[in-house]
Amino acid sequence: MLIGDVARRSGVSARMLRHYDSLGLVRPTGRTVSGYREYSNEDIRRIFHVESLRSLGLSLREVARALDDPGFRPSELVDDLIRQTQERIAVETALLTRLRRIDAAEPADWEDVLQIVALLHALGSESAGKRQRAALSSVEEAPVPVEALVEAVLSETDPNVAGALRWAVAQSGDGALELLAQGLASPVAEVRERAVQSIDEFPDEQAIALLHGSLASSDTAVRRRAALALGARGVADAVPALIDMVVEGTNDVDAADALSALAGRPALAEQIATALVSRLPHGPLASATRRRLTQALADIPGTTASRALTDLSHDEDPAVALTAAYILTLRNAR
Repeated sequence: MLIGDVARRSGVSARMLRHYDSLGLVRPTGRTVSGYREYSNEDIRRIFHVESLRSLGLSLREVARALDDPGFRPSELVDDLIRQTQERIAVETALLTRLRRIDAAEPADWEDVLQIVALLHALGSESAGKRQRAALSSVEEAPVPVEALVEAVLSETDPNVAGALRWAVAQSGDGALELLAQGLASPVAEVRERAVQSIDEFPDEQAIALLHGSLASSDTAVRRRAALALGARGVADAVPALIDMVVEGTNDVDAADALSALAGRPALAEQIATALVSRLPHGPLASATRRRLTQALADIPGTTASRALTDLSHDEDPAVALTAAYILTLRNAR
């Protein structure tokens, strides 16, 4: 078969077939009486083999080795091709994400596009200062897409930058809470905790609902963050988790403050006092827990708290007894 016929039937151009011939990759085994290249069925089969391997991303040199080296093993090369392809997909995916975010910001002109690109680059900078400035600038200088801000706040480890990003996300408007809610389901514990902290920046009912749902989270850190946030908002359902924090000694001062604020409602004050008293342990090994509970009872009004403090003023641990006695002195002086 002549080169023109092979080109038509194989879809490989005559120019490429000549290139294959010059490289020694596919050489026609015959010639016509007029000296034209003539391909055998075996040559055509090799052409299809070459094209199949090229479709996998192999270079022509790698194709030649694969077809001609009996000792060649494909596993290493295929693994390398998989890695290269994954890297290429990651780069292309990042580019697509950036383009979609620029499109979502609805830039009016190329100046807007350049500002948005600059802020997106700054949000991904290795410099904490640049990231913080970008977060603060995102509200006033250029409308950074909310997806970019949420992604940044959920991955930020620097506390100062995280604070600026939480503020920026809270100013970003619709859609932020839905994205943060997805962060609550992240397999990464730190991301879930950052999501709760960011949701706490929103004052609306949707945020309260998300925080309330987080009280049932299996993630202890998420549960505690949600309890502190809800306690500050006066949500009584946070009380059990707050009391757990006092007992366990984790953020117990903050938890006690939240319980004190909730106890400003008389009916709830008695419930909180009763719950705290029910968690009082006995024995010398539990004196640290009794001390924390004693301190938590200090700002809880009502007779239940007062009776418990009176009992604790006679505690076997001198530190607990002195703390309770001092609190009672302050309460009686009011």
